[in-house]
Amino acid sequence: MFVRKKRNKSGSVSVQVVEKKGGAYRVVQSLGSSHDVHQIERLFCQGQHIVHQAPPGTQWLFSVKSKEDLAVENFVAGLSNAHIRVVGPELIFGALFDRIGFNAIGESLFRHLTLARLVYPTSKLKTIDYLYRYQGLRLSVDSLYRFMDRLNSRYQDEVGVLAYRYTQKRLGTITVVFYDMTTLYFEAEDEDDLRRIGFSKDGKFQHPQIMLGLLVGQEGLPIGYDIYEGNTFEGHTLLPALRRIEAKYGLGKPIVVADAALLSRDNITQLRQAGYPFILASRIKNESDAIKTQILRQAHGLGDGSGFVLTKNDGSRLIITYSLSRAHKDAANRQKGVEKLRVQLRTGRLTKESINNRGYNKFLTIHGKATVTIDEDKIQKDMAWDGLKGYLTSTALSVQEVTDTYTHLWQIERAFRISKTDLRVRPIYHYLRRRIEAHVCIAFTAYTIYKELECLLKRQGLPMSPARAAELTQTMYELEYTLPGSAEIKRQLLQMDPEQRSLYQTIHP
Repeated sequence: MFVRKKRNKSGSVSVQVVEKKGGAYRVVQSLGSSHDVHQIERLFCQGQHIVHQAPPGTQWLFSVKSKEDLAVENFVAGLSNAHIRVVGPELIFGALFDRIGFNAIGESLFRHLTLARLVYPTSKLKTIDYLYRYQGLRLSVDSLYRFMDRLNSRYQDEVGVLAYRYTQKRLGTITVVFYDMTTLYFEAEDEDDLRRIGFSKDGKFQHPQIMLGLLVGQEGLPIGYDIYEGNTFEGHTLLPALRRIEAKYGLGKPIVVADAALLSRDNITQLRQAGYPFILASRIKNESDAIKTQILRQAHGLGDGSGFVLTKNDGSRLIITYSLSRAHKDAANRQKGVEKLRVQLRTGRLTKESINNRGYNKFLTIHGKATVTIDEDKIQKDMAWDGLKGYLTSTALSVQEVTDTYTHLWQIERAFRISKTDLRVRPIYHYLRRRIEAHVCIAFTAYTIYKELECLLKRQGLPMSPARAAELTQTMYELEYTLPGSAEIKRQLLQMDPEQRSLYQTIHP
C-alpha cells in the first residue's frame, strides 16, 4: 500500500491511498484534491499516516521496512525548497532592527530592504531575486520603487530620529561629534541638478556623483547625514549640517572634530559665532613665517609622543605634537616621491610646466635657462617637519586630550569604508532624486544596525566581525512541516554550528 499523487484534467492534484493486489492497483481511499502546493503536501502526509497504520499482512509494493524508517524516508522525500528557508538575517539583524526601534516604520519592505543590504548588498533588482530565493517573498520592481518613493516622502525623517535616539542612548550625553564628507558615484554619464561631476574621492572623475556628509559620535555611532550636489565644496557644508542636527534633535554644543579640509577662516569664524568648540587638523606648513619659525624652534629635541601649545592672535590654540613613527613615514614618502622625480628628470619628462606646489613637485626649481632641477635645499628644509602634526582648537583641553580626541576621527573614515564596502552603498543606479535619497536612507539604517552588532560583539568579547556575522546568517535555516494526523503546520530551527550558536547567543542571551 502506498500514497499516490495524480494530476487531474482541471490541473488540480488528487491524493490517493493505493494498494496492489493480484497484479492490479486499487484505490483504498481518496483523500482529496487541491491546486495549493501546501494543501497537497498535507494530504500526502495524511496518506502516509494511513499507510503506516495498515493491518498486518498487507502486501507492500516495495520491500518491507520498519515504520520508523518509512516515516523518516517519507518525511524527507516530501521535503522541497519551499519547506526550508533562510532565517539567519531575521534572527540576527531583524532582532537588532526591532531593538533599535526601526520596526516603528510600519512597512515590511523597509525591514526586508535593510536586512538585504546587510546580508546581500547589491542592486535593487538583484535584491528582489534574493528575497524570492531565500525569503519566499515575491516582489515586483514597481512595488519596490513605489515603496522607495514613500520612504523618501514619509519616513526619512523618522528614520533619522530613531538612529539619533539609539546613539544618544548608547553614549548618554553627546560631548564630541566627528564630521567628514565623501563622494558616491553613479553608473551613468548624464548629470542633473543633484548628480554632478566634481572632485571624486573614489577616483571616478568622469562619473556624476553626490556628496555625502556624515556626522558620528564616539565609536562611530551615527548622528545624522546630509546629501549635497556632486560639485559642492565640502568646506561649505559643516555649519549647515550642525545647525540642522541641533534644530532637529537638540544636539547642543558638542566639540566638533574634523580634518584639514574643513579648516578655513570662514568655518572657524562661524563655529566661534555659533558657539561650537572645535578641534581641526591644521596645515602647519601654511602658517605665517613667524609661527613656522616658532614651531621649528620649539619642536627641536621633542621626544616621541610629546608636544606643546602656541596661542595665536585670534585666541585659538595651536597644538603641535611629534611622533617618531610619523617621522619615519614622512621621510619614506618623501624619498619615494623624490626618487620618482629623479627618474622623470633622467627620462626628460619634466619641463618648466611641471613646477607647481602639487605633491613633491614643490622640490623642483628652474635653473639657468629654463633647466628644471631638484632643489636639494628644499628637501633639507622639509626634513625639519618630519613627524610634526598640528591641531587648531578653541578648547582648553590638554595636548594629550586634544590628540586623543582627534584620533577618534578614524571612526568616521571607517564608517565610510563600511558603507562603501560591506554595505556597498556605491555605485548608485538610481537617477531620480527621491530614490537616491531613499537608497542612502536604507544604507544609513543598515549602518546603524551594523554598529549595534559591532558593539554587542565587542562587549561579549566574541572575535567576530559584523561582516563574518552576515556570512553566518546566510546558512541559518528553519524547516516548515505538516503533522500528518492533525495537519498542523510546525516550524523547527535547524541545528547551528558552534560559531553560529555563539553569534545567536550574543543577540539572544
